[in-house]
Amino acid sequence: MTIQVRYHADIIPLEKLPQGDWIDLRAAETVEMKAGEYRLIPLGVSMKLPQGYEAHVAPRSSTFKKWGILMTNSVGVIDESYCGDNDLWYFSAVALRDTRIEKNDRICQFRIMKKMPDVELETVEFLTDPDRGGIGSTGEK
Repeated sequence: MTIQVRYHADIIPLEKLPQGDWIDLRAAETVEMKAGEYRLIPLGVSMKLPQGYEAHVAPRSSTFKKWGILMTNSVGVIDESYCGDNDLWYFSAVALRDTRIEKNDRICQFRIMKKMPDVELETVEFLTDPDRGGIGSTGEK
């Protein structure tokens, strides 16, 4: 399976490491952010994903610890139709402290997932399975 990658900045090329299922993405420029500031951080790439797949983009586990930034929408979903020459990828960030992210810092990661199959939604009056007890109830009894 092949993912076509176009680079829009002079960054270290993407690499699929043998360990792990995610591919790291890098900041395409040096970014300074003040606490409370929101910014789209360019990742310097656009991609053509395989047909029937979408990309899920999430922060790396060290992103908050190193830079004090959070991904504003928790996870990004890039569908296969976002594949044009100028469909650039970004990391949507809010800073909780003043921070500086250097060009080529690995700030997030992505993996490809099969798209959801076609489904039909059916309205019913009742669901017949037993209730589990609500949010946060697992393991309480």
